[in-house]
Amino acid sequence: MSSYQKRSKDQLAARVAQDIDEGSTVNLGIGMPTLVANHIPASREVILHSENGILGMGPAPAAGEEDYDLINAGKQPVTLRPGGAFFHHADSFAMMRGGHLGICVLGAFQVSATGDLANWHTGAPDAIPAVGGAMDLAIGARQTWVMMDLLTKKGESKIVKTCTYPLTGIACVKRIYSELATLACTPQGLKLIDKVEGLAHAELEKLVGLSIQP
Repeated sequence: MSSYQKRSKDQLAARVAQDIDEGSTVNLGIGMPTLVANHIPASREVILHSENGILGMGPAPAAGEEDYDLINAGKQPVTLRPGGAFFHHADSFAMMRGGHLGICVLGAFQVSATGDLANWHTGAPDAIPAVGGAMDLAIGARQTWVMMDLLTKKGESKIVKTCTYPLTGIACVKRIYSELATLACTPQGLKLIDKVEGLAHAELEKLVGLSIQP
């Protein structure tokens, strides 16, 4: 077995931020994706959108400087960059549905090799469905990226041949960013973008349970 070090959550957030181009308009989903805001260089012009009605979010505030009247969709305090604005929820969804976002970064329960997304409900009888704006974002953004742990707590791959959970969107995910590898979803299946040092390609395929194009 090869020896490798998983990316920390901050390292993973920095890896996602690395691929966000100058001038992009980006929605960061609830949970792990919110960390990406802390890793976008201040010199890079990226406009961050939050579905509760913010455009121009900055990184998380310093400890003691939180303003709970200025929060993201996950109810976390955020900052506002110069020129930032906040507005009605309906206007925010019009931006999402109207194709005005270049990228959305979402969490997921499952992603299929061809880019189907399941991130709002596990289908379990006691689970609370939480669709929020996920369907609007997954289809409305020009690119949908997923940021998630590769494996469940039981050690099962979250990347699957076919999603077994209720779908959020079909063939909408372009990239998967995980603690072990960055993968592209294509009509032909998974394609490797990069992986952590020391992780063999064959071992990654074994963890995922699917073939991955090099």
